[in-house]
Parts: sequence; C-alpha cells; structure tokens
Amino acid sequence: MSSPTPPAADEGLSVSCIRILVVDDYKPFRRFVCSTLAQTRDLQVIGEASDGLEAVRKAEELQPDLVVLDIDLPKLNGIEVARRIRELAPECKIIFSSQESSIDVVQEALGLGAHGYVVKAQAGNELLTAVETVRQGRRFVSSGLSGHNLNDVAHCPAPDHLYREEALPSPAPRNEKADRNHAVEFYSDEASFLVGFARIIETALNAGNAVIAVVAEAHRDNLFQRLQAQGLNMDAAIEQGSYITVDVDDMLLTFMVNDLPDPVRFRKAAGGLLVAAEKAVKRGHPRVVACGECAPTLWAQGKSDAAVRLEQLWDEIARTCDIDIWCGYVLNNFQREQESHIYERICAEHSAVCSQ
Repeated sequence: MSSPTPPAADEGLSVSCIRILVVDDYKPFRRFVCSTLAQTRDLQVIGEASDGLEAVRKAEELQPDLVVLDIDLPKLNGIEVARRIRELAPECKIIFSSQESSIDVVQEALGLGAHGYVVKAQAGNELLTAVETVRQGRRFVSSGLSGHNLNDVAHCPAPDHLYREEALPSPAPRNEKADRNHAVEFYSDEASFLVGFARIIETALNAGNAVIAVVAEAHRDNLFQRLQAQGLNMDAAIEQGSYITVDVDDMLLTFMVNDLPDPVRFRKAAGGLLVAAEKAVKRGHPRVVACGECAPTLWAQGKSDAAVRLEQLWDEIARTCDIDIWCGYVLNNFQREQESHIYERICAEHSAVCSQ
C-alpha cells in the first residue's frame, strides 16, 4: 500500500499532536478529510483553505506540522503552493491528495519534497495510513501508484513511454449477452441539464451502484446540493467511494495531446476511475455509472473532431466493460442549426439518444 523508503535525511513528526492544514477547493471533500482526520485523537485540523493563495497565507500564519494539499486549486495550483510552503514553513510536511494519477504529476509532486501522495478515490482507505506513515518519517504513495519506481524522483523526469509500457487498469469485463449502454442526452439549457444529471445519479446511488461524475466545477457543486436536498447522504457516498467527482478540465488534461484525445492516456485515466468505483460496490457484480461532459466541453470549445473521437473511445469502453455511460450536452442555437453534421456524428456513437 505504501512505499517504505524514507526521503533522504528526513525525520518523522515527533510532536504528540499533529497540527494539520487541509487545502481543497471542493467543500464536501474538504469536510470528508477533516472528519476522517478527526477519528484520530492526536490529529488536529487547525485550518482550511479553498484556494492556493489562501493556503500559502495560512501555512505561513499557522505553521502547521502537516498540510493535506490538493493539486488543482484556483488562483495558485498545488504544485506552486507546495514550493512556497517549503520556503515559508520549512518544517511542514506535505501530503498531496489529488484525483490526478498520472506518473509525471506524481513524480513532480514528490520531487518537490512532498512526503505522501494519496489518490482521492482511495482516500477513504488510505488517508489515515498516509498520515501515520509520514509521521514515522517514511513516504506514502497510493496503492495504485506504488508499483512504479518513485523512491528517487527529485531529478527524474517522467518519460513519455511510461504511458505505453505500464499495465492499464482493468475494469470488470462486460457480460457479452448484455447490450452496451452508452447513452446521450441533449438539453436545452443548464437548468434541464442539472435536473437530468441529478436524476441519473440519484437513481444509480439508490440502486446501490457507484457513480463517476466528470463535470464542470459549477455543475459539481450544484449537483451535490441537489442530491443532498433529495435525501441522499452525499458525504457518506464520497467517503465510501461510491460517488467520485472529477473536474472536467482536470480529466481532459490527463489525456489530451495536440487537441486530440490520446487513446492510451484516455484508457489509463478512465480505467483507473472505473476500477476505483468498482471497489466501492458491495454487490458481487459491480455496476458503475459514468456520467459526464468531456466531449460536450470539447465541442463547445470548437474541437468537434476531438469530441467525436472521445465519444468513440468511450464507446469502446461501453462495449468491453460492465458500465453504463451517460453523456450530457447543452446545445446552443449555433450548434443546433449550423453544426448538424457534428450532431449526427455524435449520435452515431451512442446506443440511445434522448432530448429534453
């Protein structure tokens, strides 16, 4: 689960009570981290921050023993935050907690002198272990990453061939007798999009399935609030790993190369999410529902060929893995009237087409 090699000439946290600063722009996940840390008596959360600049300011002001730090932050990203904290609070230890699992990002994070890296999908099982490992002066790396040589990364750039040589995550194979389920819904406006996606997520969670939601930041927060209002315990779903949310821009960064999706990087990113979601499903036959707006975002950005290619890659997953995929598009008048050929190409890559 962890990489036991300690950073050179490093010491653990010897103080009796560990003072922790929690940094994440997503309030429900920040709340989950705080509640998880509160399970251990000698871990004390002394502050929270929701953006990079606030994190740097609070780290300098509070001088925490440990910072649990997200990478994708507004105003200043987590990598730069870590650099500044190392200067302003040199005794502070850093554990990154991020949805990002690409090896080049992990290498860069650990190369800064960070003492741990926890993939968010595994945080429910690994966060307290990571803190204890760092407390003992050892480095912690999430279980899905520990197979890579990350013991000496300070001067080790990430070679591109890592994406081609490493074994890709393997989601549960699809039952060949079942039809693939790769559906698309077209919405007339943002309000109907949110209602539609909330309905899909609610139905899946109530059925005991796991959900991966790859959505824009504003949609992510709105969906969480809607689902909470409808009676779902979303904090528990996040903690159990049955509800995994990913910012759409972060997801695209993991596999887009020269404005087109790279198939190997896409399969690695998507496969990692699917495997993490399957672990949260308690039944014997895991069922995962993935809903998102990656391809719609690309089309809205004028990258229609990339959007179609991405739908083709998702369709390959739908044909081979036991998963339900829902894609949501909000169409403006220009797209409806002037790009009908793109609309037809998008529809052709799905098993069902709906409009609201």
